[in-house]
Order: sequence, then C-alpha cells, then structure tokens
Amino acid sequence: MVATSIIAELCIYILTWNVGTHYPEDVNLTDMLALNGTSSCPGEDKRPDLYILGFQEVNVKPKNQFLNIFQDNQWTLKVREYLSDHDYVKVETAQLQGILINVWSLGKHINNINNIESETTKVGLGGLWGNKGAASVRMSLYGSGVTFVNSHLAAHDEHLKERVIDYNQILDNHHYKVRNYRTIFDHDYVFWFGDLNFRLNGHDTPEEVKAEVELDHLDDLFTRDQLQMVREAGNAFSLLTEEKPTFRPTFKYVEGTSDYDLKRRPAWCDRILYRVEENKYPDIKLELQQLSYKSHPQYTLSDHKPVTAEFLLAIKAEHQTSEDIYEMTHGGAGGRSTETPLSSVIIIFCISLYRTIF
Repeated sequence: MVATSIIAELCIYILTWNVGTHYPEDVNLTDMLALNGTSSCPGEDKRPDLYILGFQEVNVKPKNQFLNIFQDNQWTLKVREYLSDHDYVKVETAQLQGILINVWSLGKHINNINNIESETTKVGLGGLWGNKGAASVRMSLYGSGVTFVNSHLAAHDEHLKERVIDYNQILDNHHYKVRNYRTIFDHDYVFWFGDLNFRLNGHDTPEEVKAEVELDHLDDLFTRDQLQMVREAGNAFSLLTEEKPTFRPTFKYVEGTSDYDLKRRPAWCDRILYRVEENKYPDIKLELQQLSYKSHPQYTLSDHKPVTAEFLLAIKAEHQTSEDIYEMTHGGAGGRSTETPLSSVIIIFCISLYRTIF
C-alpha cells in the first residue's frame, strides 16, 4: 500500500458581519479575529493560515466610493492594523457597494496561491442595483480550486421567495475566467456566507420569539428556520452543508446593546456554509473539517452580531505533488502565475524593511 502524504493542511477562519453602515474606528478586532490565542486552529500559536472576512452594509456614500478607487475601504484598513503585525498579507479584496470581502494569508503560503479572481453579482432591483448580491474571491490553493462567496440577500420575513431568487441569480450570473472553474460549484471547495437574511416561519410575535430564546429553546426555534427548510426542499443552498448553530439568533439588536430590537423577530440571518468534493480526483483526497461555529455577542456596533467559523482544509495524495494536482484540477499550466503577486511582494518587503530599521 502506498502511503498517503499531506500536500497541505490549512486552518481557514471565516467571518461574516453586517456592520450597518458604521465605521470601524473604535472597534477592537482582537477577539473577533481570535488573535488572543482563542482560535481552534492546531499548532502552538493557533494562528489561522487564511482569514476570509465578509462584511455587509459597509458605508457606501459617494465620497467613500470615490476614495475606495485609490485606497482600501476603511474596514480593510482596520483589519490591516491587526493582521499585518502577525505576518498576514492581503491576497485580494472585492466590493459590491456595501458588500465587502477580504482574503488574508500568512506570507508562507503566498507562492501556493494562484489564479486569484474576484467577481460580483447585483440582484437588487432585478439585478440593476448592488445593495443586494454577492462579491467573491476564487483561487488555486495548493493546486485545488477554492471560492469564497460573501452575499447579502433580500430582507424581511415575508420575502423568502425573493431570497431564493437572489441565490439562483447569483449562481446563474457569477462566472469566472479560470479553466475548469467557471462557476461557483465547479470548485473543489466552496464557502458561502453572509447576511443571508433567512428568518423564522410562523406568526409568533417578536416578544414570543425572544421569550423562547431566553429559555434556550433554540432547537425548537431552529426547526422553523427558513434556510434549513429551503436546503431540505432543494430550492436553494442544497449543495452546501451547515453545522447547526448553537448560538442565539444574531439579528435584530438595539445598536450599542445586546438587547433584541423587537421591531423584528429574532432570527439567524448571518450564516456560514460550505461544500467539498472529497473524491473528485483519482488518488487525491480533499478533506474539510469544521472546528468552530459561533457568534460574538459582545460586539454591539450594529443590529447584527458577527459570526465566525473555522475549518481545517487538508489535501492528501498518494503520488502527486501540489504541481501535479494543479495540472489535474486546472487542466494544464496555461495562464498560471507561479509568482507572488506584486502587491504582496511590496507588502512583505516593507514589513521586512520596517523590522530591519526599527
């Protein structure tokens, strides 16, 4: 029997947070990004290998949209303050109005991240407006095809049909240029997250739902979760898996507090789902293990609580190297860049120069 070797084993940290158009000036991200040693990642320092950060409703005033042409969004700059000191490099960022996605990697992985591509799809006003939709980043990661999709779907209890339509519009209109990975579900690994806005079926009042939450009757409430229902019916998100949330509903809160705003019924709007094609290629095993799934109730900036999940992604093979896997998965080396992105080179150089001088 030929021994299986591990081509890559990476801990991936995903965040989704609807920030309600607020700026990040006074927000401390240490706990939210598990920079205090609280992550579930293996290893002594417990650092994730990749951070994938999805924000919704970032401020999109015309002035800010103009400035973002020349510099990163303020949330991206805030994240940089925390991650750059821990040897993370920004791989890519994509934004569709208020929908923002950041991908950050430890510097040691940069040479194994290729074919980076971003895409956006508008679904607001029948596809004319980007207040709702998706922004994504796809890449070749140690030879495998991975995509991360951050989306914000239609709001309100009664708009379940619109949320399903939004999902299918994103699938139909989200296209990449990389061979063999033209669509979202062509990818070997798919992570889909965001303010998906699914609510609870039923006609109980906000006060009644809140009472059930306070009694920790979360399992009973979750049986009425619309996202779970449409997945089981095959109408949307049925190709994806979600670990059952054990945290309280993440919407809607009075800003600045952890008290529910009873203008709306509490619901699990903020979700993280995934998919892996484990046996897609001969003699290659693609694995994904979820390590955590939690909310961060101490953050009170907006009417949503941030939600994070950690995954251990492993690529194993009997004979192949990551180069062999790339040839197999991407259909040849055409168009592949084996060089570190120029922006990453500059960042790494500046960090090294800073440390040398100071």
